[in-house]
Amino acid sequence: MLIVARAGGAMILPKHHIVREALVKETIGDSQFQPCGVDLTLKEAHSLLSAGKIDFDNSERKISDSKKIEFDSKNEIHLSKGCYKVIFNELVEIPDHSAAFGFPRSSLLRCGAFLQCAVWDPGYKGRSEALLNVSNEHGITLKKNAKLIQLVFVKLSEKAAELYTGRYNQENIDKK
Repeated sequence: MLIVARAGGAMILPKHHIVREALVKETIGDSQFQPCGVDLTLKEAHSLLSAGKIDFDNSERKISDSKKIEFDSKNEIHLSKGCYKVIFNELVEIPDHSAAFGFPRSSLLRCGAFLQCAVWDPGYKGRSEALLNVSNEHGITLKKNAKLIQLVFVKLSEKAAELYTGRYNQENIDKK
C-alpha cells in the first residue's frame, strides 16, 4: 500500500514508491533512501558575492552572484558562520502527480546549521540548490557527498493542471 501518512487528500510516498518511479536519479548509495524520503548530498558549496533583487513579476529579478568553494585534499570544506548556496548531486524529477519538500537532516541541525529550500513543484527536473545557514560560531566542516537534506515526496490528490516551467527547471543538469 502506498499510503504512509495522509493529510487532506495528499499522501507521503514511501521508499519503495520513490525507488520504483525513479523520482531521484544518480544517487550515491542505497543508504540515502529513508522510509519516507531520500537524502540529498553535497556536490558543491558557494559563497554569495553580491546582493540579489526580488520583485513581483521577475522582470527585475537579480540572483546573487556566487563563487564555488573548493574542497581541500581531504575532500572537506570548512564553512564559517554565514549563509551559503549548496548544489546537490542527485537529479530530481517530479512527476505531474507529486510535489516534494526538503527538511534538514537532524545531524546538520545538531551541528548548528540548517537548510532552507523552496517547494519542488510538479514538472520540476534538475540538480537542486538550497540555502545553507551556518549558525554555529565555530562553523561547520562538510565532506564532499555529505547527506544534508531529506526530500519528502507527496502524492497530490489529483494530477497537477499545469507543470513547473520556471527559470530553475532543468537547472544544473549539465553538471554531474
